[in-house]
Amino acid sequence: MVGTRRPPYVLHDSGSIAARVAELGAAIAEDHPAGDLVLVSVLKGGAVFLADLIRAIPRSLSVDFMAISPFGSDGDAGGRVRIVKDLDEPIDGRAVVVVEDIVDTGLTLAYLRSILLARHPVSVEVCTLLDRAVRRIAPLDIRYVGFDCPDLFVVGYGLDLDQHHRNIPHVVAVEDVAAAQADPTCLDRFLPGVPVPLAAHDVPE
Repeated sequence: MVGTRRPPYVLHDSGSIAARVAELGAAIAEDHPAGDLVLVSVLKGGAVFLADLIRAIPRSLSVDFMAISPFGSDGDAGGRVRIVKDLDEPIDGRAVVVVEDIVDTGLTLAYLRSILLARHPVSVEVCTLLDRAVRRIAPLDIRYVGFDCPDLFVVGYGLDLDQHHRNIPHVVAVEDVAAAQADPTCLDRFLPGVPVPLAAHDVPE
């Protein structure tokens, strides 16, 4: 039936994610063979990706965290944010890689990058697990991209649905968000220890 929404399904399984994270870590290490490197994650979604990514980078580095809160909706506020938790250490003279779980419009990330650049680092680059470029508004140069993301709601591997299911080890596509919010147990079959469900390309149309 035209317009029928499929139940949640795996977009990227844990094995594919692990392989891509290893490639991203190797690329970051190759691009930064020396110097003071710091990876910055914006809480909370990027923490899972960051934890795996730093273990895939074969060189010394440090990590730091920020927490932000938007002044309004992403579009209405032009991406401007209030910093709830700032970095613990200065970044002047250091190479910074901002680690994101997903990039959409890019407005908030562009604004955050401008804040970091004002602190005089050597560079500020971006590494995102998922790039939903179809929603992009602000021009962004994203140096490290794990996967392109279709215009769908996704959950798992740090991404949440109403603050739950961040611990799903896969990236799961949710076409009917309202139904998943009404019955979040529909996502429980993707939790750790459960056999990997059918991937997107295995789901019959």
